[in-house]
Amino acid sequence: MADTEPHVPYAFDPDTYAEVLADIPEYGRLQAEVAGATAGRAVRRFLDLGAGTGATTLSVLATHPAAAAVVLDESEAMLAAARRSLGIAATVVVGALQDPLPEGPFDLVVSALAVHHLDGAAKADLFARVAQVLAPGGRFVLGDLVVPDDPADVVTEIDGVVDRPDTTADQLTWLAAAGLTPSLAWTSRDLAVLVGDAPA
Repeated sequence: MADTEPHVPYAFDPDTYAEVLADIPEYGRLQAEVAGATAGRAVRRFLDLGAGTGATTLSVLATHPAAAAVVLDESEAMLAAARRSLGIAATVVVGALQDPLPEGPFDLVVSALAVHHLDGAAKADLFARVAQVLAPGGRFVLGDLVVPDDPADVVTEIDGVVDRPDTTADQLTWLAAAGLTPSLAWTSRDLAVLVGDAPA
C-alpha cells in the first residue's frame, strides 16, 4: 500500500465515545441508512472498517443475521468494547485504515464515521484496496461526514486536523477510479451514505 500520509492514531475512549457521537446530528439516521444500503443482498461475510464499539456491525447484523463479521479498528480498547457489545465470535483485527486490509473476499464492506479521518489521497487509496477485497458483485457502503455544497449545512464540529472530510463529489470520483460503480444513497447536510458496487 502507498504510504500517503503520516500515521495518526485516533485515541477515542470507549467510555466517553457516546458523548462524541451525541454531537453528530442524525447519527442514528446515518447508522440506519448504512444498514439500509446493505438490505436485499446476499451477505455471508462482511468487513467493518473503523468499527469502534461495534454499533455499525450490530446494525448490519440486524439486517444480515447469518453473516460472519470481521471488525477492524486501530484501538484495542474500542475493539474490547465491540467484543462486549457484539456478544458474538466476530473476527477482530487491530489495524489502521492505512494498513493492508484483512484478506477477502467480502460480500460487503462497511464503514461509518471513520474514513473522514483520512486525507483525500488516503481515502482514494483505501477505496482501491476495498475494491480488491470485495467479492464479485460485492458492495462498499460508506457513511460519513462530508463537506457539503452549502457551508450553512456544516452542523458537525470538526477540528481540521484529525477530522478531514471531503466532498461527496470527490469521493464518488475516487470510488469510480477504484473500479466501483458509485452512487449516493442518502445525504443530509454534512452527512452522506455513499455506495460503491464491484462488477459481478
